[in-house]
Parts: sequence; C-alpha cells; structure tokens
Amino acid sequence: MAQENVKRSPSQIKYTMVKSIIKLFVILVSLGLLFIFIMMPTTTFKQKWIPKIQAKTNSTYLGVQGFRILIYTFPVLLIATLGCVYIHIAKKSNEIGNGKKHESTIWKRPLLVKGPLGIVSITEITFLLMFIALLVWTLATYLHNDFVAITSSPVEKHGPKVWQEKLESVGIRLGLVGNICLVFLFFPVARGTSVLPMFGLTSEGGIKYHIWLGHVLMTIFTAHGVCYIIYWVATNQISQMLKWDKVGVSNLAGEISLLAGLFLWVATIPKIRRKFFELFFYTHNLYIIFIIFFIFHVGISFSYIMLPGFYLFMVDRYLRFLQSRREVRLVSSRVLPCEAVELNFSKDHELSYNPTSVMFINVPSISKLQWHPFTITSNSNLEQDKLSVVIKSEGTWTQKLYQLLSNPSPIDRLQISVEGPYGPASTNYLSHDTLVMISGGSGITPFISIIRELIYLSTTFKCKTPNILLICSFKNTSSLSMLDLILPISATPHDISNMQLKIEAYITRDKEFKPDTPIHPQTLWFKPNPTDAPIRAILGPNGWIWLGAIISSSFIIFLIIIGIITRYYIFPIDHNTNKIFSYPLRSFLHMLVICLSIAVVASVAVLLNKKQNAKAKQIQNMEGSTPTVSPNSMIYNADRELESFPYQSLVQATNVHYGARPDLSRLLLEIKGSSVGVFASGPKQLRQNVATICSSGLVENLHFESISFTW
Repeated sequence: MAQENVKRSPSQIKYTMVKSIIKLFVILVSLGLLFIFIMMPTTTFKQKWIPKIQAKTNSTYLGVQGFRILIYTFPVLLIATLGCVYIHIAKKSNEIGNGKKHESTIWKRPLLVKGPLGIVSITEITFLLMFIALLVWTLATYLHNDFVAITSSPVEKHGPKVWQEKLESVGIRLGLVGNICLVFLFFPVARGTSVLPMFGLTSEGGIKYHIWLGHVLMTIFTAHGVCYIIYWVATNQISQMLKWDKVGVSNLAGEISLLAGLFLWVATIPKIRRKFFELFFYTHNLYIIFIIFFIFHVGISFSYIMLPGFYLFMVDRYLRFLQSRREVRLVSSRVLPCEAVELNFSKDHELSYNPTSVMFINVPSISKLQWHPFTITSNSNLEQDKLSVVIKSEGTWTQKLYQLLSNPSPIDRLQISVEGPYGPASTNYLSHDTLVMISGGSGITPFISIIRELIYLSTTFKCKTPNILLICSFKNTSSLSMLDLILPISATPHDISNMQLKIEAYITRDKEFKPDTPIHPQTLWFKPNPTDAPIRAILGPNGWIWLGAIISSSFIIFLIIIGIITRYYIFPIDHNTNKIFSYPLRSFLHMLVICLSIAVVASVAVLLNKKQNAKAKQIQNMEGSTPTVSPNSMIYNADRELESFPYQSLVQATNVHYGARPDLSRLLLEIKGSSVGVFASGPKQLRQNVATICSSGLVENLHFESISFTW
C-alpha cells in the first residue's frame, strides 16, 4: 500500500480546512431544509411561521412568492454553488498516493440484493425509509388537521357530504406530498451537478434514485388526479375538468401534465424499455410538457418549492446543449472481432477525468436525436492527447455503428458529437490492499480505465499499487480481444511488470481454443477535418468555479429582472385596479426570465472560455510546446504492440479457462488481505451474485461496489 503518513504542505492543510468548513455549512443548511419539510404540514408552520416570514419577505419586487424563494429555492442554489467551490478545491488539493486504509463498515454492505430495488446498501435503505417516513408523516399530519376541521364544522344542507369533503382533502394533500418527490427528482439526472458529488454520489449511480422517485411521484400524482375526478363526478362538477381560470389552480393544465407523466411512466416499464428503447428515449422528453403544465397548474409561487432541482437541471442541460453543437475529432477506431469497436478521439491536454467516467455520443448518420452513454477506457493522465471509449454491438444503434466501421469499404470520416465526460469527482483505489474486478461481457470496460489509472500511478509516481485480480467472463474466444484494450496505444510503452496483475478469463461457450478465431483488433484511421475539434470541457479546466458562477449569477439576474417586472408591471395591476394579474401569465413570465437568465449567463461563460482557450493554444503554438504524435508512429506502436514487452507481461498474467464459468464464491472467499475492494460490472445477475457473497458475513474483508450504468 501507499504510505499512509505523508507530510502535507501548508496549502493542502488550508484546502482541507476550507473544505471542512464548506461541508459543515452545507450539512447545516441541508438539515435546516429537512426541518422545514418536516414542519411544513403542521399548524405551527402554517399559522405562525409563514405569516411572520411573509411579513418580512413579501414586497413590491418579489410578491407573495418571496418567502418561498427565500426558504426553498435560495438554500438549494447556495448549496450547489458552494458545492462547486468544494469540488474545485478538492481537485486542487488532490494528493496522489495518500490513500487511507478502507475502514470496514456495515453501513456500506448490501442489504437487499434481489428485488425491484436492485442492489441496495444499508445506508440506502435507511435513507429510503426515512424519505418514505417523511411522506407518510406529511400526508398523515395534513389529513388529520383537515379531517378534524371537516368533522367539527357544520355541513351545509345542500353542500358536499362529509366523505366527499374528506375525499377532496385527500386529493389536494396527495398533490402536496407528490411535490416533495418532485423536489428531489431532477438532482440525479443533472449530470454535471455539484450537489451529488458533495455527498459522495454520481449522477449515473444515482439514476436508481431517480427511478425510485419517479415511480413514487407518478403513483401519488395519479392517485391525486383520480381522487379529484371521483370527487367531481360525485358532486356533479365534471365541468371542473376543463377549468383554466386567470386566478387559482388550473385543473386542465394539471390534467395535461398528468397525461404527459403517464405516457412517460408507461414507457419506463422494463419490458417496454428493453424492447422499444427508442420509444422510451423519445417519450422521456415529455418531461418538458410535464413541468411546464405542472407550473401552470399550481402557479409559480407554489412551484418555487420544487424549482431548485429543476433549475440546476436546466443549467446542466443548456451547457450540454452548447457542448453537443461541436463536432469532435475522431482520430481512429479499433475494430474488434467480437463485434466491438474502440473509438479514439483527440482531446484537449487540460481535459481531465477520473476512471469509470462516462461520455454520451451522438452519430448523426445513425440518428440525429439519440445519445448513448459509454464508459471511457483511456486515462487522462496517461494519454494526454487521446480519449477512448469501447462500444459493444448489442442494440440496434450499436449494431449500425459496428457495421459502419467494419465495412470492407472503410469510411474516411465519421461525424460525431459528444457530451461529457461525467464521472466520480474523486477516486482512491489505493485505499485497498487488493482490487478484485469481476465483469461479464462488455462490463470489462470500466475496469480497463481503472487498470490504466493504476498503470499511471505505478509508472509515474512509483506508487505501490494494490494487487489486481481481474475475473472476466466472455461468451466466445473472439471476446479475448477485449483484453488487448488494457494496454493503451501510445508512442511510449508502459511497463506493467511491476504491477501485481492477474487475469482469469472464462470462455463459457467455446470448449477449447480455436486457432482460426481472430482475437486481435484492426485499426482504422480517419482523415482530419477543419471543422472538427478536440474534446474539451465546456467550461475549461476551472469548470467547477465557472459552474458556480453561472448558477449564482443567473439566479441574481433572474431576481433583478423579475423584481423589475413585478414592481412596474404586475404590482400596479394587482393593487391599483380592480383586476388580478393572470396567474398563468405570471407563471409564463417567471419561466421565460429563468430560461433567458440561464441561457445568457451560460453562453457568455462558454464564449469567454472559448476565447481563453484560443489564446492558450496560440501561446502553445508560438512556443512549440504542444507535443504531437504522428499517426505513423502510433500505427507502428499499434502493429508492434503484440510483440512488445508490456504485451508479453499481459499474456503471462492471463489465464484462460474454456467451457467454464467462474466459481465466484470460492475465488472471493480465498482472497487474503485486510481490505479487498470487490467491483462488479456487467449483467444484473452477475452483480447480484457478487453482492450476495460479499454480504454473506462469511468474511469481513470484502468491500462490495456495483458499477452499473442504467442511463
């Protein structure tokens, strides 16, 4: 293991202190928000706290929504901004080789392995139960207070019956509870957000939370709609379904929002999603209709409760849109005989990313609208000029791409756009004595990036890396070509003989080695195009600071503009005439100003970074400091790679088993060491089996982590 007691510089100590202060402040603000949500259904909050807050926040500039902006929107955006600063400092203070021993903790162990929730740790199930408890508490408290008021008040002779009033109460309170789910729904799908990394999460890993929230949200909102329909039918008010007045709740808008959500929800059913992925992909864009008409339904004032998460999502989505407008430089591809391809892109030297990062790819010649995520296999430090992804031919889109690149008549250019990379804010694989990586099929790709990271640490910093055991299962002998990708194509061979690397490869369908089976990739080179550019971070190397500036600046500009509109347009109509300003128009103006504020500020930030990057390139070109690797030299290394010393070391480290599957229980339980990191990637059943073994309690040194990209 790397040395644990490494002297830290004064700057690193200062960075650590600042990080600790920021994290403590963020935790306190988060607990304050949680307390507000707990108190929200109580009469104390409604009758005592809200009037006092409104008296101080309601003004001619922000109107009645001022108090909700203060207690719901502002704290979340403040957390996101501070999170950007936190991650920026964490990257600056990153200390190579200062890994601490992984502490064994029961909280990180899988508790549920098989079931509708997937693989869930004790920590995750604890927070899930706490969230459900919050929903139950909120609904129960609301209904208790409402039912007491209904039963204690006299009922009009021709008015609604008691059960009808209670049904209406259930309907409205279900809507309020569903809004709590909507508060958190968009955080996991904001790929570049700072909120998740602050709490040790990634957007791709948090997709399961988005799925959970989505199911609960649509169940509650559907029940909300059904309750109101039954109530309107029972009270002969079916015409209320078409209500869209200038003041109050717009029922028709709510029904349009619910229908959009239901179409989206149905398309997420696993059988439909797997069989008709395009339907699932395109239907998911109905979230735009869902949110817009939800805001029209409840009004902008109430929407500020859920708006922060969606605000951060919009910032992220617009930056992704700007990045996707660029066409990137595809240098080469390696076509593997197992119907997989490795795409090698040119990248900016300053672009850095961590192992297991993901990049979204769009190929307009296949589909102009479809974007698909793939694991990055290259290492940003080891390969400063190149970024690689591996794509296995498994679905319709990937099959078309493989056919395009493996065609006997090779193409000389492929137009591609990308979004990302996205990945964990930090990693520390040196915290374990041994790393066991278990993969099935194309699940090996994230492990290629981890091994390359360890190669970099071993060769550059001479760190003592953990022992590595790679257990990979393939269907056919041709899939052994995936192992060739462990070694990067580089002008400089990387010595891996000092690494304790062992590969156990299992070929399940072939009983023995077939000499006529091709197992080595073929390289295809593409012609450069003046319009193509290297992949670079949309906000440059200091992207997190720029993102924090965009979030805070756009929100301040929004407050200024909406304050002026409210003071000089909305307020005079509300207070100086007999009219009430239209609620839908008020909502539209707020949505419009939010979108404009984000678009303008983000566009300016991207343009400034683009100019700064252009100046840096000019200086590099004048100084001649930009190293270049010619395609010919890379071809030479690619062709000689199979004869190189690193390749021979890789062959010696590999043991191939034909006609067999790995006995995972035996292999894992035999591993010695105080801390063994067990990573599983691939089919669901494989990950479940590994999680079952690690959580069995037979050994205490196995620390399980599932790598599952469920975008």
